[in-house]
Amino acid sequence: MTKTAEIIKKVCLVGTGGVGKTSLIKRFILDIFDDKYLKTLGTKVSKKELTLDYPEKDLKVNLTMLIWDIMGQETFRALLQDSYFYGAGGCLAVCDVTRPETLNALDEWVGSLARIAGDVPLIFLANKSDLTDSIKVEEDILKEYAEKHEAPYLYTSARTGSNVEEAFLKLGKWMTSDII
Repeated sequence: MTKTAEIIKKVCLVGTGGVGKTSLIKRFILDIFDDKYLKTLGTKVSKKELTLDYPEKDLKVNLTMLIWDIMGQETFRALLQDSYFYGAGGCLAVCDVTRPETLNALDEWVGSLARIAGDVPLIFLANKSDLTDSIKVEEDILKEYAEKHEAPYLYTSARTGSNVEEAFLKLGKWMTSDII
C-alpha cells in the first residue's frame, strides 16, 4: 500500500529587480506570461500544490509550496531579508541572461539565505533564455558560479515556459528528499 506524506515548504525567489521572478511564478502557477513589467512591492506569497511520486519507496508526497516573491530593489533588501528567509525550505536564485551584473548580485542574496535559513536547497536560474541574440551570461560562467555555491543551474524562460516547471519540481524533490 502506497504511503502518503503531506508537506508544506516555503520557497523563496531572489534576484535583482527585473530578472523575472514574478513572471516565473506566474508561469509556474497559472501557466501565463505577461510582458508588462510591474515592480513587486514588498513581498507576495503564492501557493502551489504538487504530488511527487517516489515509486521506489512506495511513497506519494503531497507538497504545498508557499512561494515567496520579494521586491528586488536593493534599498528594501536589508529591511526584509531576515523575515523573508526565515523558515525557507528552498530557494530559486534568478539572474537575467542579458544582464551579467544580475548574476554577480546573487552573491549577497545567497549569503543572506545561508546566514538566516542555513543550508537549504538552492538552484540558480538563468532567466530570459529565449532572448538568444542578447545572451551575455554564457554557460561556462554560469556553471562556474553555480559550482562555487555547490548548486545546480538551469536556463529558463518565463515567456516560453522553458524549464520553469522543471525548476520548481526539481526544487520540490530536493526539499522532500529528507523524508524518503
